[in-house]
Amino acid sequence: MNKYAVDSHGYYGNFGGAYIPEILHRCVKELERQYLPILESEEFRLKYERLLRDYVGRPSPLYLAERLSEKYGCKIYLKREDLNHTGAHKINNTAGQILLARKMGKKRIIAETGAGQHGVATATVCALMDMECVVYMGQTDVERQSVNVEKMKMLGATVVPVTSGNMTLKDATNEAIRDWCCHPQDTYYIIGSTVGPHPYPDLVARLQSVISREIKQQLAEQEGRDYPDCLIACVGGGSNAAGTIYHYLENPKVRIVLAEAGGKGVESGETAATIALGQVGIIHGARTYVIQNDDGQIEEPYSISAGLDYPGIGPLHASLAELGRAEVLAVNDDEAVRAAYELTRLEGIIPALESAHALGALPKLRFHPEEVVVLTVSGRGDKDIETYMRERHQTEP
Repeated sequence: MNKYAVDSHGYYGNFGGAYIPEILHRCVKELERQYLPILESEEFRLKYERLLRDYVGRPSPLYLAERLSEKYGCKIYLKREDLNHTGAHKINNTAGQILLARKMGKKRIIAETGAGQHGVATATVCALMDMECVVYMGQTDVERQSVNVEKMKMLGATVVPVTSGNMTLKDATNEAIRDWCCHPQDTYYIIGSTVGPHPYPDLVARLQSVISREIKQQLAEQEGRDYPDCLIACVGGGSNAAGTIYHYLENPKVRIVLAEAGGKGVESGETAATIALGQVGIIHGARTYVIQNDDGQIEEPYSISAGLDYPGIGPLHASLAELGRAEVLAVNDDEAVRAAYELTRLEGIIPALESAHALGALPKLRFHPEEVVVLTVSGRGDKDIETYMRERHQTEP
C-alpha cells in the first residue's frame, strides 16, 4: 500500500476528508462513486490521451537548462508546462474533468480562478465541448490579471468578479461553492487544484500525474535512469506540484522540494506561507493546514502571485510536510521576481510568477555537480508582464 496515497475515506494521513454542507453531499458522493470507474475505463483513457496529445500538445519538453545548471552547479532540467495550450499545467486537469462531467451528464460548468490560468483552461475546454461556463474570480485578481479575464470572455465564459474578503482566490472559491449549492443537479464544479473535499484532491492529482509520468520517460531517454535526485515545484493549492511528484512519492532516492509564497516575509503578516505558519483547520471542505488566528478565523493571505495567495494547501502536501517527505521553503516576492529575471536572462524563458517561486528556491539549496534536478515551470509569464514591469527596478543590474 502506498503510504502517501489517499485512503478509502479520503484522507492523506491526518488530512483531507469531505466537510461539506448537506445540500452538496449527494453531488460529492456521486462524484466519489463515479470518478475512478470513469477514469480507469478504456473509453476515457483513449479520449483523454487524444486530447492531451492533439489539443494540449503533450508531451511537454524536458529541457536541459545549461546556463542555469552552470550557475547552480548541477544538472537542471525544466519541465516545460508553460508550453502547453493555454500556457500552463491547468489544461491537463480541465481536459480530464470536462470529459468526466460530460460522462456524468452535467450541462453547466463552474470554476474558481486566481491567476486566471485555471479559468482560461476551463473556458477553453467548455468552448471545445460546447458547455456553459461560469468562472468566479476575486476583484483584486480581475484587475491584476485583466488579459486572462478578456481571454475567458472571448472563449464564451461568464466571469463573475467577487468583492467579498480580500477579493482573491479564497473568496472566488467561496462563491463557486455557493453557486454549486444553488445548482447541485445540473452543475459540475471543476476545481483547479488539489484542494476541496474528497475526491477532488485525488482526482486532480491523478489528472496532473501525466507530468511525472512523462518525466520518468524523458529522464530514461536523456539520463539513462527514470528518476531525478531532486524535484522542485511551486505550491499554492498544489496541483502542478502533485503532478510533478506523483510517481516518485515512494522512491526514497528522490528529494522533494516545494516552494510556497512567502509574500513580504513569513513573519510580516503579508504572506501565503501556509506550511510555515498554518495550523490544522478546515477550508473549502478539507482538513489541512490553514493560516488562521487564535480564534480559528482564516487570515487573509498575500502574495505577488495571484495563483499562490491561498490560505490553505492541498491535503496531500500537508501530509507530506508533516511526514517530512517534502521540504517546504518560503520564497518571498522579491526573491521570486529576481529568479524570474534570472531565468529570462540565462535561458530566454519568461516564467509565470508562480513558477518563479520554484526558481527562487534554487539559491536556498545546495547541489553536487552530478545531481540531476527537475524543476517544473508550471506556466508562462505573459499574464504577469505588467507586474514584472512594476517590479523591474528592484532587479535590473
